[in-house]
Amino acid sequence: MSTNITWHEGAVTQIERQQLLGQKGLTLWFTGLSASGKSTLACVLEQHLLHCGIASYRLDGDNIRHGLNKDMGFGPKDRVENIRRIAEVAKLFADATLITLVSFISPYREDRDAARKLHEESGIPFIEIYVDAPLEIVEQRDPKGLYKKAKAGEIKEFTGISAPYEAPTSPELHIRTGELSIEDGAKLIVDYLTERGYCKFETTKRITTASSDKAELNSQAFTNKIGEIVN
Repeated sequence: MSTNITWHEGAVTQIERQQLLGQKGLTLWFTGLSASGKSTLACVLEQHLLHCGIASYRLDGDNIRHGLNKDMGFGPKDRVENIRRIAEVAKLFADATLITLVSFISPYREDRDAARKLHEESGIPFIEIYVDAPLEIVEQRDPKGLYKKAKAGEIKEFTGISAPYEAPTSPELHIRTGELSIEDGAKLIVDYLTERGYCKFETTKRITTASSDKAELNSQAFTNKIGEIVN
């Protein structure tokens, strides 16, 4: 880092910004194996928050690698930098009072802890959500055939197969997507945000997905939905 740079404070404090916009930002950090349901949950929750008038934005692991992190590979060093960058971006979004939903595999506990520390040092809540599905279930889902390729040796350093995943030891939320519907998983998060005063839901909107307007989704439907929105 250059020594010839100075941090410039803005004219609006964090508290003033929150008061003016009527919302306090935070980061929801979804972590878990590929095809565990991170993006599926984040998409449904983002939609619900916006429909309830709560400003939010989703940062997806695959999407970010198309732009900001397109220069990153999947080796240990690149994975660390991948998460460092997105943690900084998430902090900025949350500082701007958005509910920021980050859905990244983020396999290393140390990197997630660093992301938490970055937020907490700025007075921004960081909520780790462990999206948990057993390896046999995510292998069955495998909408992009990645697990099959990894087992065949076609993909190197694939989390859960040839690269480690360090599960959270004390996440704020632990959602088992092999047992819950999409809506039930999202409701756990909404209830958490409500009970702790992070969000005020003025309506009683039902949490739904585009494919669940006419039918209740069960665990199998969760698997099917993940085929549409991966990771």
